[in-house]
Amino acid sequence: MALTGSAFETAHPARVYDHFLGGKTNYAIDRAAGDQVLAVWPGARQAARANRAFMHRAVRILAQAGVHQFLDIGTGIPTEPNLHQIAQQTAPKARVVYVDKDPLVLAHADAWMRSTPEGRTGYVEADITTDVDRILTEAADFLDFGQPVAVSLIALLHFVPDDHDAHGIVARLLAPLPPGSALVISHGTEDFDPEVMRRVAAVYRNSGIATQARSWTELSRFFTGLTLVTPPGIEAPHRWCPDPTDTPQRAPDLDAQIAMWAGVGVKRPQLRGRPRRG
Repeated sequence: MALTGSAFETAHPARVYDHFLGGKTNYAIDRAAGDQVLAVWPGARQAARANRAFMHRAVRILAQAGVHQFLDIGTGIPTEPNLHQIAQQTAPKARVVYVDKDPLVLAHADAWMRSTPEGRTGYVEADITTDVDRILTEAADFLDFGQPVAVSLIALLHFVPDDHDAHGIVARLLAPLPPGSALVISHGTEDFDPEVMRRVAAVYRNSGIATQARSWTELSRFFTGLTLVTPPGIEAPHRWCPDPTDTPQRAPDLDAQIAMWAGVGVKRPQLRGRPRRG
């Protein structure tokens, strides 16, 4: 597949993220943007690792709870273990659909097709800001929307500003899913170090990437109508259900270094009838 043209003449968040993780699937323009971010936010690499570890824990916990279908949007460059590998370690029959808009991600999508024999994986090339209906339609070829599905939006929504109606997009993604389905989000925030994150946002904007950090309160709106997995509810990703075997991370400024919130919410059954009084 030829990887030329305008799509590769500007930085892309998935490839910048790959650079933070030490990957090789990125271009000079992505590395330049990433290095500018690192110059003002040295914690970006640690944030990327903490974010990925959060995804692993969240998927494992949901799979153990019986959620065996995942719709991973903004999936980025394949980095092992990938989401389907984590899910299928617990539930070999788990099904996963990956979604991204970057053609370079599609070029490496074969890494996601190595499913267990019992499970199934698929890939949809689509943009969350314009293609929600197509994402749901094509995902339905792989997933059973009559059974719970976890929608994974890992480090994605801070690239969907309010003028794209990020909250409305999430509501549309969840609308056709049955009770027991889940929403997994990690998101950049200015809550810990506003000045640094505003400088980071400026770097991304100057590289042609729209961004919008959101506060804890703004992030909580995405979980409206859902029951948060508690404890911990919405928490910094490295403190969300930490693995007891992990080395404790005690740096006093670690929250500011990572500068993200993360949470998992579960869709409740709709109440029928009028509530009884007293």
